Amino acid sequence: MSDKINIAIVGLGFGAEFIPLYQRHPHANLYAICQRTADKLNQIGDSFGIEKRYTDFDELLQDPEIEAVHINTPIPDHASQSIKALKAGKHVACTVPMATTVEECQEITRLSRKTGKKYMMMETVVYSREFLFVKELYQKGELGKIQFLQASHQQDMDGWPDYWPGLPPMHYATHCVGPCLALTDGIAEYVSCFGSGTIREELIPEYNSPFAVETTHIKLKDSDLCARVYRSLFDTSRQYRESFDVYGTKKTYEWPLIEGEDAVIHTAKKPEPEIPERVKVPDYAHLLPEPIRMFTTKGVYDLDDQQHLSFTQGAGHGGSHPHLAHEFVMSLMEGRDPFPNAAQSANWTSVGILAHESALKGGEIVKLPDF
Repeated sequence: MSDKINIAIVGLGFGAEFIPLYQRHPHANLYAICQRTADKLNQIGDSFGIEKRYTDFDELLQDPEIEAVHINTPIPDHASQSIKALKAGKHVACTVPMATTVEECQEITRLSRKTGKKYMMMETVVYSREFLFVKELYQKGELGKIQFLQASHQQDMDGWPDYWPGLPPMHYATHCVGPCLALTDGIAEYVSCFGSGTIREELIPEYNSPFAVETTHIKLKDSDLCARVYRSLFDTSRQYRESFDVYGTKKTYEWPLIEGEDAVIHTAKKPEPEIPERVKVPDYAHLLPEPIRMFTTKGVYDLDDQQHLSFTQGAGHGGSHPHLAHEFVMSLMEGRDPFPNAAQSANWTSVGILAHESALKGGEIVKLPDF
């Protein structure tokens, strides 16, 4: 293997955010880009100086020079394109979620094992500075024994196109499921979910899902831990929030209620007024190669100098993008599984899919398959 991996980015909306990251990474070569719309493809290709361009994904997969693909297409395309890419002998990074059915998650996991090609779901939250801060506290023993995990993802999806209107809240739940399972390297064993409230009538028929909010309890396998996650997408008044709370015997970390405020650390056994303390979460750019460190605190801009809506609403995704690109590239260079790998990604994704099934059954416990 050479000292650089030839990578193709597929989908240039959100995907364009990653172009400069791969171009500057010392072990990556952004070899090609793919976009169905030729005008946009050529505009971005010209702007970033990328020679190899494809409007057809299947044609791209036939290029023997491409070793890995980073998929950033609409959610309904994730599974089929990941499956095609693995069958074509390419390593795969894919934006969340992994798939929209448990069966697709199982197939991607099977193919990754069979082909020996790596799969990584590019979950932003588990590489955000906030998560890396909590992970560092946990690994140093400062939190003590973890007693409970909680996370939320609330977003107003009105005005988003295509498949979004009426989407069940627990579908695409990886932003809140991921950190709860990643911190202790846990596996979800079973879930129970309740729906609450009702979205407006015109949004319900697309997915036959009436719920405004869904709340899920996740039982972690071979652990005494339980996690609670909740999500809303429509008709619930709330500022965008991807939150993550960790309750430990020594310290507890709680996400701020309002974007821009500092997080809170609660320390056990202090005098009552001194228990809570506001903390500044540090950046973790020092974990990255120097050429991409700047992108933890400044945006990677689209051509018209407008950030992608998910990046703007998500407060820059916690500076996670360069960490994600770095983890994918280095896992390939080092011949190891990325984090999360295919089985972990399938477990995280299936929590949301099966949680919605549980909500439709009034909170019935639903077990996850063994990936």
